[in-house]
Amino acid sequence: MSKDDLEKLLAAFADAWNRHDVDGLMSMMTDDGVFDASGGNHVSGVRHEGQSAVRAAYAAVFAQYPDAHWGNARHFVMDNRGVSEWTFTGTQKDGKRVEVNGCDLFTFRNGKIAIKNSFRKNRPPMIQVKPLESDPRDQR
Repeated sequence: MSKDDLEKLLAAFADAWNRHDVDGLMSMMTDDGVFDASGGNHVSGVRHEGQSAVRAAYAAVFAQYPDAHWGNARHFVMDNRGVSEWTFTGTQKDGKRVEVNGCDLFTFRNGKIAIKNSFRKNRPPMIQVKPLESDPRDQR
């Protein structure tokens, strides 16, 4: 695949993340694809190998952050490697909000993503303050 084709693949991959489309994501990865998550107890994060494990890991991201979004995406490719930079925003089920910059390093094989190695800033979640529906003082 050409550089342009691989950059289009990364753009489509980012779009699938923002649609929370696990099937779409998996269609762009090799059968033996690898996802190295940002977090975990290992120096390289938690590694998920193969379609089943990667699918479960991606679905877990959407379960943890039902409103997950990767904005300001920028992609570039050199040979069989690619990079996507983004700003992740999401709210955990407990109402804590996350907003961090990050990037993914990719390795391509046969026009698909063989490895997605994810990195993001380690910024603690922020407490989401919900505005009052109405000011109780207005009900006098």
